[in-house]
Amino acid sequence: MEDEEAEAVLRAVGRQIRMWREAAGLKQGELGARIGYGEEMVSSVERGRRIPKPDFLDAADEAVCAGGKLSAMKADLERARYPKKVRDLARLEDGSTELGAYTALHVHGLLQTPEYARALYETRRPAYTEEEIERLVAARMARKVVFERIPRPFLTFVQEEVALRRPVGGRAVLRRQLEHLLEVGKLRHVEIQVMPTERADHAYVSGSFRVLKLQDGKTLAYSAAELNSRVISDPREAQILEMRYGMIRAQALSPRESLAFIQKVLGGET
Repeated sequence: MEDEEAEAVLRAVGRQIRMWREAAGLKQGELGARIGYGEEMVSSVERGRRIPKPDFLDAADEAVCAGGKLSAMKADLERARYPKKVRDLARLEDGSTELGAYTALHVHGLLQTPEYARALYETRRPAYTEEEIERLVAARMARKVVFERIPRPFLTFVQEEVALRRPVGGRAVLRRQLEHLLEVGKLRHVEIQVMPTERADHAYVSGSFRVLKLQDGKTLAYSAAELNSRVISDPREAQILEMRYGMIRAQALSPRESLAFIQKVLGGET
């Protein structure tokens, strides 16, 4: 795990569990038997190698009579459970008043259903482990809190038509994904637009990116690439992407036309 922040949290939690276990006079195998986990899992958690689930902490807390002190670490672990890239993105999204995102090859992460997200991660090579996939999907779904934040941020998305037609995960998964887009697109603080494949004019054909306006008035951009995604804080570079995003929105179908377009694509999935 190339993530010093998360590693430090896991080591601290592991030390606490070991200290409470030893104070209770239990061996790792004995604690595991009491809480329904194997000795190897207890050992891995105590060494900071595995992320314990909430029920592990609750059961361990009760088994060693920690009085809620181990259970209280669930909030810290919940943040460490997600990759650093996701945590950094979530911080930016949490601090934004406006977010605009252009996505070319698949449905944007904030708009994905769990099944669609899982299908995407399952196709990645080198392949993720099942535990990694669970972690990544959970992290992606956790970022959706931006839709519920008060005050509501203004969220806009431009999706390429091809992303709405590619049957990621199969036809049933795609159908539910399209239905979800229609649901989200009806929210008053969300606008989803479609860029038809037949559009001759297109201001950006180099990948996916997003533009964020922060509460302090500053504009940041985020360029998404396979191996070198990065936050763009230079005002001149961010301004260029902000300009291109505005052009893309003007060239795409309007939000109303886009929902009708998605409905038409969905009709073709029946």
